[in-house]
Amino acid sequence: MFELGEVISYREMCSEEDASLQHGMHHRLRNSYSVLLMSERPGAPYNDETRENGKVLIYEGHDIPNWKNGPNPKDVDQPMFNQSGSLSRNGLFFQSAEAYKQGKPAEIVKVYEKIRPGIWTYNGLFRLVDAWLEKIDKRKVFKFKLDLIENQLTNIHNQGVDLDHPRIIPSNVKREVWKRDGGKCVLCGSEDNLHFDHIIPYSKGGTSLVAENIQLLCARHNLQKRDNIE
Repeated sequence: MFELGEVISYREMCSEEDASLQHGMHHRLRNSYSVLLMSERPGAPYNDETRENGKVLIYEGHDIPNWKNGPNPKDVDQPMFNQSGSLSRNGLFFQSAEAYKQGKPAEIVKVYEKIRPGIWTYNGLFRLVDAWLEKIDKRKVFKFKLDLIENQLTNIHNQGVDLDHPRIIPSNVKREVWKRDGGKCVLCGSEDNLHFDHIIPYSKGGTSLVAENIQLLCARHNLQKRDNIE
């Protein structure tokens, strides 16, 4: 499993999930957990939004396909069902959120974020806790609320993952750091196996909320820095 904040390529992400992630909503991959692909970049096709310093994700559902000679997907209500009558991707996630509100275990969702073409980061594990339809302009869109898993072990593929959620770096900060550091490790210039690193560690009072305390490090230098922190 990727580390929180690790920079990955689209190919690496698909390899990790053993799936071709050609759309943003993947319900119950291998019948175990779900995957959402998000973006808060200017011009992104959907209005995804992180709140509370990355602890909460409000994810927008997806439109109908853009068929030839069909309606503009942005003019049509987002679908609960496919044309065949089966639940759409929106419908599957909505059903899981409703089940949670009725007392069932929350759907565990791995979230990846696109920060620029071909460049993604792993944002961690979330619980799907709510879903609703919201009228925006003249149509209805789905909204899904996900809470970042905090200070507990969640088992995926028999791996324990302990997430310390105050270390989540907001999307705008990651984009600013990527641009400032040129997509390279600030120590050696490597463009491979990059991580968003806290210059002053969170445990020592460093913040995740400003670019001045975040830098890009390759995996080797990121590990060396960890080993040298007293």
